[in-house]
Amino acid sequence: MDLKIMYLYPLIVLLLWPSLKDMNDPASLRTLSVAELPLLAQELRDFIIEAVATKEGHLGASLGVVELTLALHYVFNTPTDPLIWDVGHQAYGHKILTGRREAFETNRQWRGISGFPAREESRYDAFGVGHSSTGVSAGLGMALAALETEKTDQTALNRDHIVVVGDAAIASGMALEGLNHAGATKANLLVILNDNQMGIDPAVGALKQHFKKLVGPKDHNNAMDAKATPNFFTALGFAYTGVVDGHDLPTLIATLKALKAQKGPRLLHIKTTKGKGLPLAEADQVTYHAPGKFNAQTGQRNPKTATGPAKYQEVFGKTMLELAAMFPELMAITPAMPTGSSLKYMMDAYPSRALDVGIAEQHAVTLAAGMAVAGKLPYCAIYSTFLQRAYDQLIHDVALQQLPVVFCIDRAGLVGQDGATHHGVFDLAFLLPIPHISIAVPSDEGQLRNLLYTAAQQHATHKAAGTLDKIGPIAIRYPRGAGVLDQWEKPFEAMPFGKGLRHKKGTKIAVVCLGPLKHAAMTAITALEKHAETAQQAQGAFGVYDMIYAKPFDSALVQEILSQYSCVVTLEDGVIQGGFGQSLAAYCNTIPLEKERQNHTPPKFIHLGIPDQFVSHGKPEVLYAQLGLDASGLTETFRKLLDE
Repeated sequence: MDLKIMYLYPLIVLLLWPSLKDMNDPASLRTLSVAELPLLAQELRDFIIEAVATKEGHLGASLGVVELTLALHYVFNTPTDPLIWDVGHQAYGHKILTGRREAFETNRQWRGISGFPAREESRYDAFGVGHSSTGVSAGLGMALAALETEKTDQTALNRDHIVVVGDAAIASGMALEGLNHAGATKANLLVILNDNQMGIDPAVGALKQHFKKLVGPKDHNNAMDAKATPNFFTALGFAYTGVVDGHDLPTLIATLKALKAQKGPRLLHIKTTKGKGLPLAEADQVTYHAPGKFNAQTGQRNPKTATGPAKYQEVFGKTMLELAAMFPELMAITPAMPTGSSLKYMMDAYPSRALDVGIAEQHAVTLAAGMAVAGKLPYCAIYSTFLQRAYDQLIHDVALQQLPVVFCIDRAGLVGQDGATHHGVFDLAFLLPIPHISIAVPSDEGQLRNLLYTAAQQHATHKAAGTLDKIGPIAIRYPRGAGVLDQWEKPFEAMPFGKGLRHKKGTKIAVVCLGPLKHAAMTAITALEKHAETAQQAQGAFGVYDMIYAKPFDSALVQEILSQYSCVVTLEDGVIQGGFGQSLAAYCNTIPLEKERQNHTPPKFIHLGIPDQFVSHGKPEVLYAQLGLDASGLTETFRKLLDE
């Protein structure tokens, strides 16, 4: 070989080697040889790291399934063979390989692509996901439908339905229900268990321990081996193959090809490392689940520069630690969110009293009910969007029995870049109709701290009096992220039950707030009072009320509002339909005005909140601005009301 050619040979190979930029869809991928895929896997992994380092997002889970993603699109005929990702934050590589590489810089940004699979975004996204453990049921539904379709359409006969279940989603009740059904059918369903021993936090429960015992084909855990050892999945009727190294691309491809030749319900068990390929992400899998911005080369997270107010979650976690020391009857539960909720502080100090139950919201709520029956005071720390999954338990197991469970409803309001699947905007509307429940919404971290304390103090008082059956459940809802106070760590103060606050007395327009949007309203009113064009009209016109309680209402404060204003503007970070504002207006129609105020014309009501739509993803401040619920939008709304 010519010496020049010999030296140039590596460069020539590199230039001719397939690149990620050439992979516009899975069909392009299938033109490659297996030998060409490992380099592509490295490029895909690097692309994900670079993108998340600058734009933020879910990192660890997608890094862990790079090889699996390539293998699935290489072996199966997607999108004809539907591919479902459960949970959806594993799917970054899938999105990049299915025509969204150039758009990926907009991931989770306002008007950009979603951070989760979304059917409206791509035909390769077979099912929209955000919450976990839905994949088996959805995939089974498609597979059973195909069994019917194939009677008249032979193209459906060989269609595979693939569901990737990862990040501890397999241990959720819904996933187990789906497996239980699927194993008794002839559905052409392949479930892939991405076993990384993690959720966002480390996985918990007996299934995790069972999976550790399933070590590999050489130990006869392979369904293609006649000596396969029975296990949890074979007992449910699945042909089980495992355990396979999820980062061994050639073995993955060979295994998937063998499984593609089989029919019926099958389960492939693979082992992966969350954060694979970035050493710091592998070492700290909790932090690097969604690490924020970081250095793509070193993995070092960008230093935090702002020192402003603490996050509501930090206030909650540290307050719970204090309350646990003060009230021995207090216990706490979270369904798979010890770090996100900050319950981890209490879990570290009181491991037998603060429990992570895994992705099991229904179980968490009824577990709390059982603790309450036994005389304990359970605090159930749960995200608003996930409480939706336990609505029956909330009604049937807690409220109906008037049990003193404290629901600490985190991530209330618009949560931001996770989008429509994760916004906490429905809780007020679904909690308000439930008898026996009280609903408190702090407008700052100090109120959150004192409401948590008040619930514990109230329980202690009633327990001493033998009247615990008179309390009922209490819901305390609060937003994600930073609060507004420079100093929140003050001595506890009990807050009067069902009472709100008047911040400012006015003559024309009452702005009746529930929750932290109060601060945007105050900023808007101050701006109108200071602006030359509106100052004269605005001075003294606006009253501002912080209701704190959505249920029960402060009747004295409501009487004042009804008798002194011609217009009442309700402001909330939940849905308008069936929410706080409409509930307050309905309540006002049921109460008689005090005698000396009966000649006052009833005020008109205007409700501000989340409209009748699913709100997309983007930073919270952008989303609130789009809906006119930031200070600027409220200033304009209030200005128009002044002119009426």
